[in-house]
Amino acid sequence: MRSKPIFAARLPLALALGGSLILSACTEPEVILAGERQPVRSVLQNPDPADLEVAVAPANTTRAIALPAAQNNASWTHSIGTPAYRTVHPALSATPQRVWSANIGDGDSRRQRITADPVVEAGRIFTLDADSTVTATSTSGATLWQADVRPPRDSAGAATGGGLAVKDGTLYVSSGYGVLTALDASTGGVRWTQQLDATGSGAPTVYGDLVYVMAGDDAGWAIETATGRVRWQATGPTSVSNILGAPAPALTDDLAIFAFGSGELQAVFRKGGLRRWDASVLGERPGRALSKVDDVTGSPVVVGDTVYAGNQAGRMVAIDAVSGMRAWTANDGAIDTMYPIGGSIFAITDRNELVRLDASDGSRIWGVPLPNYVKDRPKKIVEVYSHNGPVVAGGRVRVASSDGLLRSFDPVSGALVGTVEIPGGATTAPVVAGGTLYVVGSNGQLHAFR
Repeated sequence: MRSKPIFAARLPLALALGGSLILSACTEPEVILAGERQPVRSVLQNPDPADLEVAVAPANTTRAIALPAAQNNASWTHSIGTPAYRTVHPALSATPQRVWSANIGDGDSRRQRITADPVVEAGRIFTLDADSTVTATSTSGATLWQADVRPPRDSAGAATGGGLAVKDGTLYVSSGYGVLTALDASTGGVRWTQQLDATGSGAPTVYGDLVYVMAGDDAGWAIETATGRVRWQATGPTSVSNILGAPAPALTDDLAIFAFGSGELQAVFRKGGLRRWDASVLGERPGRALSKVDDVTGSPVVVGDTVYAGNQAGRMVAIDAVSGMRAWTANDGAIDTMYPIGGSIFAITDRNELVRLDASDGSRIWGVPLPNYVKDRPKKIVEVYSHNGPVVAGGRVRVASSDGLLRSFDPVSGALVGTVEIPGGATTAPVVAGGTLYVVGSNGQLHAFR
């Protein structure tokens, strides 16, 4: 006779013991917690109203501003971040009109963008198109020379972006191909090139015998202007969510201030690269996708002992240039370089507003909405207009926009006081030199307004 397996013989006993345990457990009293019962999903379906509250901007106020006297500057050689190169209030007609347009190469496309603001020196306007062609244009609109700074081994369209700076007859060009090139500003001839080991889409800044540039948004370089040799490097945190076009380094007599894609600012001694302080522009606006991009898009601007900077995520800050300590924070982002003048800060925010802030504490004085969505309809609210600047010139705040308008605003009240058409729409910030405003259109044209 086949005997039963051991586990089969013990099964009735195990079931009996398990049943008695279950019955004994049921006899214990149930602990009922006090409070209202709600479904688990209610937190998502019915969020706390406090979480949905949006900070209400204070009402606009009209406040007088003491603008410095307008200057008829002959050049615009760098980003405005470095005081040595900034004309605070350039002269310009109150109602400028377009006087000429000139082709500079390839315009914006699906894969390529023009990111370099024009620079002006010695009667020449220098531009960089979407495919790394540099053009020198006269103040009358004639093309003087063109140079392709794309490395010979790279094919057209393989990279995009870059920046420009010019000083003492040398034009410095950074490109998305990861090369910094020094050109003769009068002929376009190459003086030297330097590999950056990463994309070089940010504008350079020249100071003394060094040219400073951001590469790949996580390394700052100091390169000798005479030879193109690397003097030193500064590194910061790496970030993958960066905006095309790195901020130009801002220079003081002692410091070079770099802005990294992670939202970090780093000040180093400009001659040797020794770190002085670190600060951040971190912070975000809840409920917006842009709030996850901490890149410093409002390039650092130095005024006295204060550095102003902003990010894409909803923050603008003022930082002590000596210690790196934060002085104030404003809950608006800056999508382009902030413009300080007359005790105020003018900026275009991440919500497509032109705002005026009090430079002493960051409080909002007024804000003016700018065109936002190209198609403001359900399922058609992906593309937005871009607004570039601002620049204060001729007593007005000027903003160049991709919707095809150059707008002028009253700095006292924020009222729109004039518009003029930009063929093809603007893709760079405006610059002003010789009583003329220059801006590059997305169609690959340089436009002049007087």
